[in-house]
Amino acid sequence: MATLYHGNVPTMAQSDAAGPTIRTIHLSDLHDALRRGWEDFKAVPSHAIILCVIYPVLGLVLARAVMGYSVLPLLFPLAAGFALIGPFAALGLYELSSRRERHEEASAWDAMEVLRSPSFGAMLGLGTLLLALFVTWVATAQAIYVAAFGYEGATGISDFLTRVLTTPQGWWLIVVGCGAGFLFALAALCLSAVSFPLMLDRHAGAFDAMVTSLRVVARNPVPMAAWGLIVAVLLALGTIPAFLGLAIVIPLLGHATWHLYRKVIVADAGAQPVPPPPHRPRKPAADFPANLFPWRNRTDV
Repeated sequence: MATLYHGNVPTMAQSDAAGPTIRTIHLSDLHDALRRGWEDFKAVPSHAIILCVIYPVLGLVLARAVMGYSVLPLLFPLAAGFALIGPFAALGLYELSSRRERHEEASAWDAMEVLRSPSFGAMLGLGTLLLALFVTWVATAQAIYVAAFGYEGATGISDFLTRVLTTPQGWWLIVVGCGAGFLFALAALCLSAVSFPLMLDRHAGAFDAMVTSLRVVARNPVPMAAWGLIVAVLLALGTIPAFLGLAIVIPLLGHATWHLYRKVIVADAGAQPVPPPPHRPRKPAADFPANLFPWRNRTDV
């Protein structure tokens, strides 16, 4: 156990030979991570929105599908599910923040470099796990609603709100549904709090990344609980204007998560990360179709 200094306040770092060294953070660190994330978003707003445009579009499609197929009760669980898959969806944003941290150029194309990371397979595996968690949550929410009201669908928004807010079954649905949702969100937070940034930064495996994330939450229960609440509130606010607010909320949280990772995980100065695959030069469209045959572009020396 070693003593580190965070600002003017000494904190204790948890060191484990089997994983990275973890700092003890404070609530002020969450504010600073959000501030830095907002700075990243302002520096590359168009790129972040391009990366996340799928989310408001997906939200609108899901909302329309819910209305059309008379499964209105699933609208809230679907919106809340963004918190479960968001850490994986923000991979490109972690890359942008990492590049800005190194004072390198950050562009939408650079964000796609995450696809060439040596640990992308591990990221994809953990992302699949989070997706399975999301599907299980939606199925659970549907089962809770059926247990309360049966299989009869609501005729409209007003009918649904009346059922939920003015009947004993609706109150039971709110309590049980929110409780189940909390457990799913807690599981996602514990497994992915810093997992994806760690895999991107140090090329860790999925299992090691999840273990480290669990250690981070165990070391900092109050700040990480507050972080989970911040994520839930911001995502809820992002869904209010027809899900369009997610175009800002998702990038902000993605960038902030990278800075939170930097605060809670001590940098390993002696680490020698595995280099990514060699950079492929971009070939202009004007060279098509000649660029399909690279040997024709060689020049004899």
